[in-house]
Amino acid sequence: MTTAINAVEINLSAAIAAVANNVPLILTTRSETTPSLEELPFGPFNPLQHRTFETGLRAWVAEQTPLQLGYVEQLYTFGDRGRHKTAEDRDLHVVSVGYLALTRLTENDGEALRKAGAQWRSWYSFLPWEDWRGGKPAIIDSAIRPALLEWAQQSGVQSRLSRFRLAFGDENIGWDEERVLERYELLYEAGLVAEAVRDGRAERDASHCVAGIAMSFDHRRILATAISRLRAKLKYRPVVFELMPPTFTLTALQETVEAISGRHLHKQNFRRLVETTELVEPTGAEQTQARGRPAALYRFRHNVLEERSVAGLRVGNRS
Repeated sequence: MTTAINAVEINLSAAIAAVANNVPLILTTRSETTPSLEELPFGPFNPLQHRTFETGLRAWVAEQTPLQLGYVEQLYTFGDRGRHKTAEDRDLHVVSVGYLALTRLTENDGEALRKAGAQWRSWYSFLPWEDWRGGKPAIIDSAIRPALLEWAQQSGVQSRLSRFRLAFGDENIGWDEERVLERYELLYEAGLVAEAVRDGRAERDASHCVAGIAMSFDHRRILATAISRLRAKLKYRPVVFELMPPTFTLTALQETVEAISGRHLHKQNFRRLVETTELVEPTGAEQTQARGRPAALYRFRHNVLEERSVAGLRVGNRS
């Protein structure tokens, strides 16, 4: 007796992040199979053409967008069956290797991206419960909390209640901005995101799904992983400067950190933190502002990486 072996394909997916006007952005393209859905730039790994996964990823991004990637970091390998379905590949087992990439926006990007069918979108469009800069998002208490409590209580599984409380900081546990993937996975398991219904993982219908734009395949899961990684990395590596122009004000730096972490930071505490870490130095120049006095311009101290192995902005977790 012969055993049928399903085909396996390795896909390389890029969560390319930037920040503009205090909005954290992710680059998306339109799905060819489902034009109503957006997806991350991705393509199959071809060992005959690509020497490594990263060179393959860069090649696919260059083909699908006008961007040349700078900082790139491998996130995770996603191989769960059934989470990468289309009508044509039900028997295809896809292994997705996700990457985080950071870039700076330029004035010439917009038109070139539109011609390539790509666009920048706020990552909070896909995960709206993650933005706490203006306080606790209303969607948590109005939709997410009651739906997850109902799901957990109906099952009678105590661990589900514990997972909800930890993930969403319920009952005075405190919000941890790094638990982005845990929150998305909990919503997926509860059948509260459209992808779970589409993948046949939930008995609910689309009317039970909470807000947040669905993405093709497993791409919202990869996006959640990328945000988790970037938020964590802010605290021990100076990755935020990959998103900053060569010179910047301390206000612009704070707003970029707030956009990524999804939380408001106290101005004076943030400035003391920056001074203590010695990550930046004044340029001696100033930036004229529409209101108030000119603001001093700073730049990243690149030699800080030679001075110590841990160099980030430990903004801490929300209490």
